[in-house]
Amino acid sequence: MRFDLTDLRLFLNTAEAQSITHGAERTNLALASASARIRGMEELLGTSLLERRRRGVKPTPAGRALAHHARLVLQQMERMRGELAAFGSGLKARLKLLSNTAGLTEFLPEALAAYLAAHPNVDIDLEERPSAEIVPAIAEGLADIGVVADAVDLGDLGTFPFRADQLVLIAPRRHRLARRRALAFREALAEDFIGLGSGSALQDYLGVQAARAGHPLELRVRVSSFEAIARMVEQGVGVAVVPETAARRCAASMTIATVRLSDAWSLRQLTLCVRRLDALSPQAQQLVAHLRGDADSATRR
Repeated sequence: MRFDLTDLRLFLNTAEAQSITHGAERTNLALASASARIRGMEELLGTSLLERRRRGVKPTPAGRALAHHARLVLQQMERMRGELAAFGSGLKARLKLLSNTAGLTEFLPEALAAYLAAHPNVDIDLEERPSAEIVPAIAEGLADIGVVADAVDLGDLGTFPFRADQLVLIAPRRHRLARRRALAFREALAEDFIGLGSGSALQDYLGVQAARAGHPLELRVRVSSFEAIARMVEQGVGVAVVPETAARRCAASMTIATVRLSDAWSLRQLTLCVRRLDALSPQAQQLVAHLRGDADSATRR
């Protein structure tokens, strides 16, 4: 067999995403090139690796076996790269970090900027996922570190506190809900909502909470950032639920009101999770230590 590391990474990404399109995107390949590589792998092995469906793909038994071995090979390569990078300036280590929406947009940019400035030989792949998807991905070794909300079952993963994330409702200043100091999420569900695009971990989370409250979340508009959401709210298009940190930042320049949510699920503890701390590369261990120290500093502030 003559599979290279790009083949293995592409197939693992495709199997994980259950989509050749998304697998190609995660591997930074054009779709045509990715499809040709997977066909070449199947021809070389003489068997199908993926079951093509109307919506995406699913690994065949042979595909699951290949994904398992690809995962082991890539983990070992990244560990080797990380350990060797400590001995020279030319080799770069690459870490994979998965995070929910709040962690990715509100807390990680500043923390990662400081780490990357201090570690020029480390690159980071940062990907947004729902917390419920991050936990099994970390458990299976598909990423080095996860940032999740503590509402999910973390099983036997190693965990460390990261940040507190309070979700709040934002509304136009003259909206009827803007006069409330606090309210339950279900009291706002009759309103038109502004939300993030499909695939957003936070939007999926809010959809689940709305379903539990017995009312679907009616999204009038989907946009790509909390700032865009706040602009839409300011113009009276609807209301939204965002992290309190984002609400405060936007309220400084926009005429929006912030209302506390009384639901217990609206206050979340964001948690760092790893499969095993001692099994991580030196660079990944350093990143965990940095994020834990950054969390302690934020608490003191």
